[in-house]
Order: sequence, then structure tokens, then C-alpha cells
Amino acid sequence: MNRERLPADIVLAANRINPHIRETPLDESPYFSEITGANVYMKLENLQHTGSFKLRGAFNKVLSLTPAQRLPGCVTASSGNHGAAIAYAMKKLGVTGVIFVPEQTSSVKVDAIKRAGGDVRFFGTDGLDTETHAREYAEENEMVYLSPYNDADVIAGQGTVSVELAKQLSQIDAVFVAVGGGGLISGVGSFIKSVNPAVE
Repeated sequence: MNRERLPADIVLAANRINPHIRETPLDESPYFSEITGANVYMKLENLQHTGSFKLRGAFNKVLSLTPAQRLPGCVTASSGNHGAAIAYAMKKLGVTGVIFVPEQTSSVKVDAIKRAGGDVRFFGTDGLDTETHAREYAEENEMVYLSPYNDADVIAGQGTVSVELAKQLSQIDAVFVAVGGGGLISGVGSFIKSVNPAVE
């Protein structure tokens, strides 16, 4: 991944996925503002289709695939939000695919993936085992594997959160981002720092 090019790729991703996602609200939090003595805002990605920011990366990745890559279908591994996002994006774009989940995945998460149109299959009791199996399945069946976080197109898609953030708030001193696989913080941090290097 070209780090210097990532902010520009995030802008391209924002334009690409715009017809398919919601621009989520940025709401001030009176409670956190009061206890911190700062003006604290929350970017409400829980109001995104499928309930999380993961939809941004999912759409950007699937939209980035060529027709030839889409044809045999896509494969991913997830314990929930990424799987629902990929299922939703594939259904909207007419792409078939399989979502592998660990055997102990919450029934609520599995139901969310199924509601989004996903073909759910269980494998393994550990997320790493599930991901390894999904990658092997994709390779054996000549399908595209869609990583939840370790992919430049996914990172650019997640980074579109900050394109909206920069439009919604003129002065930003610091951004706090939850970190799991690292895709969201990579995208958000890259774009925000390109707009204002002083942001922490």
C-alpha cells in the first residue's frame, strides 16, 4: 500500500461508495463534553446500513473488483460486522459469495449476516483458523478473498469516515478511534493528518 497516496485514494473511495452508504451524523455529547471539559462529538456509524463503519470498506472493495473478479464470487471470514457488510454489499451489487464464521459466533451476528443476504458457513473455533480456511477456500475455488482490514481498498473505504468528519466539524484537535484489526484507524488517521497535521 502506498501511504503517500492513501489520502487521495480515500477521497476516490468516498465518491465511489457515496450512492451506497449513509453519511452518518456527528452529534455533540453533552455528557462527555462535561466530564472532559472539551467539546466531544460522536460519529454515529451505528446508524450506517448494517450498523457499523465496516460497510464503507466492504463497498469500496467490492466496487473495486473487475467484472471478471466478481464473476466467480467472493469469500470472507468474519465474526460479525464485516460479514454483514460484505453480504449487504454483495447483494446490492449482484455478487455471490460465502461468509465463513467461527463456530461459536453469536447467533445475533449470524442472523445479521443472513438478513443482509449472506451465505453463512461455520468453520473453526478461532478467528485465525476461520480466516485461514476462508483464504484457502477462495484460492481453491478461484474466488476473491475479502480481508476485513488487511487490504488497501478496505482501508480507503473505512477512511471515508474522516472525509465526512472533516466536512462536519471545522476545528478538530483530536480523534479517538477504536482499534481492532487496524483498518479504521489507518484510514481515518491518514486522511485527517493530511488535512491537518496538528490533529492528534
